[in-house]
Amino acid sequence: MSDVATVLKTAGQTYAEQAGIKLRDQPRPLWQLLVLANLLSARINSDVAVAAARELFAAGGDTPRGMARLTWQDRVDALGRGHYVRYDESTSSRLGECAELLVGEYGGDMRKVAEEAGRDPKRLRQALQRFKGIGETGADIFCREAQEVWPWLRPYFDKRALSGAGRVHLPRDPGKLARLTKPDDLAHLAAALVRISRDTKLARKADT
Repeated sequence: MSDVATVLKTAGQTYAEQAGIKLRDQPRPLWQLLVLANLLSARINSDVAVAAARELFAAGGDTPRGMARLTWQDRVDALGRGHYVRYDESTSSRLGECAELLVGEYGGDMRKVAEEAGRDPKRLRQALQRFKGIGETGADIFCREAQEVWPWLRPYFDKRALSGAGRVHLPRDPGKLARLTKPDDLAHLAAALVRISRDTKLARKADT
């Protein structure tokens, strides 16, 4: 069985951290996480999705109102700068719709989405899928990363993370996995396992 400390050291950066999101229980970073989850949901390299998120935030889409103020072409151009070109036009439309929904129904605050879901992981996962582009995969990505600031989501290990756990001979049971590290490290462990599930070389390096 791998040592969790080695797994974390090898691949334990969250995708939010990689995208420059300082995740807190606040409207702005939680919106940014929703954008990132949307981008990561497509069948596209995760580094490209992260780069596209950075470009969108730099262009003014770092808040839902800011994203809504950007024109469709502004968003397409930002996605292009991040080399997110395969799905740029449809993604631009989806992000605009996500911003409008969040502002219109929740005052731009993802915490209200969680409150409406009764801070229940299953209900939150369903609520997230109301946002265009956030299907089951996007909901898992959001919850996996949001457990860093929303303890009531813990432990959240989706199928991709559990697949990574199997690759490095760690338990594929969320409860058993959670007991191997501190609660505050669960989001980092989940991200590490997802990275490992996609990268054979990384899996070998982490599997001591």
